Amino acid sequence: MNILIADDERAIREGIKRTIEQMCPEDNVHLAASTMEAVQIMGSQRIDIVLTDILMPGMNGLEFMKISKHRYPLVKWVVISAHSEFSFAQEAVRLGARDYLLKPIGKKRLIELIESLKQEIWQESERVREAEKLRRNLKLLHEGVFRRLASGLDTGNLDIRPFIQEYPEFNLIMVQLELTEMNPALEHFIVENVLSELIDTHGRGLVISYDRDCLLGLASLDEENRLDDFKSLIKGHLTHYLKVPFHIAMSALVQDFKAVPELVLQMRQASAAQSAQPVKGSGEKSIEDALEYIKEHYSEELSLEKVASVVYLNPAYFSQLFKLKTGQGYKDYVISLRLEQAKKLLLNPQLRLAEIAERIGYQDMRHFTQVFRRKYGQTPTEFRHKQKVNVI
Repeated sequence: MNILIADDERAIREGIKRTIEQMCPEDNVHLAASTMEAVQIMGSQRIDIVLTDILMPGMNGLEFMKISKHRYPLVKWVVISAHSEFSFAQEAVRLGARDYLLKPIGKKRLIELIESLKQEIWQESERVREAEKLRRNLKLLHEGVFRRLASGLDTGNLDIRPFIQEYPEFNLIMVQLELTEMNPALEHFIVENVLSELIDTHGRGLVISYDRDCLLGLASLDEENRLDDFKSLIKGHLTHYLKVPFHIAMSALVQDFKAVPELVLQMRQASAAQSAQPVKGSGEKSIEDALEYIKEHYSEELSLEKVASVVYLNPAYFSQLFKLKTGQGYKDYVISLRLEQAKKLLLNPQLRLAEIAERIGYQDMRHFTQVFRRKYGQTPTEFRHKQKVNVI
């Protein structure tokens, strides 16, 4: 079995890996510290089981699972989280997760779950898995044919008549991304899966990565689907998931594949001439993701640069958005969050100041005391005394 563990906490993902390797040495365990790494691994390896954290850099685990299931329908998904909120578990189950594990994860519970999932996989009909493999191979073949046709390249001796006959008329859909990242894998993964699922829901067709900045879809839509409505549907979904500006261009109905290369050039020119579709609401969503990340990781090193990278924003832009959203500067927000948690911990008489300081992200107790006094006008010890807490 190939198992993927996607979690940005190194101790968690390596701990899970050690447990699985000790009890199931025959399994191959792959690790990803971000959604982007997970996407790359799933694209290069046949993964059977994925354990994903909810709070992941770039995209949360539930969204990652949601847009991956169309492309990887046989993968078994398990969501892991430090949060016990019922809404998270409910959404995970609704999306098809096989289980929802809370951190810290017990070794016995983990192994029992892995063994159960492996039994499910083994018991699944070999015919079902072979049919899925055949469907996937045929899809790759069609994508290869479409890519060459769209580029105006010769298809050699390959008989493409069945492919052409399958799509007697169709529309082209182009999504052009304004990318700044060196590796656009995550953005391509999002567009390919979202667009593929929408096309299959409202008709049939396929999607290819045309080049680094552009993806191209071929869609034979059901008669009741209006082109403008379908374009709005695509724009709405991509606006939700993407964190970069994008353009969408759609052709009129096409009945001749020979016209495709020229249409692709025209659509690219049209995209270049129009202003990019802004990622409406994505900045706000990025800050919401950052706030969740801070709440879960406030005891760790939390520089502005680190958290900005988690949500794929430029640090200066992130700082502006953060203050606009919260009304506080980033540093002040983190300090306030840590000190509010410190006040709760100070009510526990069994905890020493040094331990409390470490738990909220301060390695130096004296620095913690200074920050606390600046914020509340009293030292942690004085706070305890006023609360009538006697340290054991």
